[in-house]
Amino acid sequence: MQPTQIPVEEFTTPDPVTAREDLSIDELQALMKRHAIRHLPVVRGDVVVGLISDRDVRLVSGLSLAEKLQVRAGDIMVTEPLTVAASAPLQEVALKMASLKVGSAIVNDEDGRLLGIFTAVDALNALVEIARGQGTRWTHAGR
Repeated sequence: MQPTQIPVEEFTTPDPVTAREDLSIDELQALMKRHAIRHLPVVRGDVVVGLISDRDVRLVSGLSLAEKLQVRAGDIMVTEPLTVAASAPLQEVALKMASLKVGSAIVNDEDGRLLGIFTAVDALNALVEIARGQGTRWTHAGR
């Protein structure tokens, strides 16, 4: 398969850890630390309504304790994250992420439901695998 024909789904981290809009900054930090992740889709029910990066959380973690206790995930999330279809070409998704200077994209299935998240780390893994001339399947073991 040519690299331009590889669907982003091939390198997407499936079933990502998600957050609710009402989580506190401390809860977000703990969730990210526990799962060793830097991007959290924010969901309302089963619909993605935003995205939070570790950078977003770090920015507000410097607030006073009283201020920090008032901030919730819904206050700091990006409300229109980059969202792509699972069948979108890997190359196009990576180019879009680079042009927008974002570190991740929400990947939806054909019904528009959250399938996974494609991050800059996933893009680097794809690059390594393609450069090595290996198959297109990358397992997410240990992630």
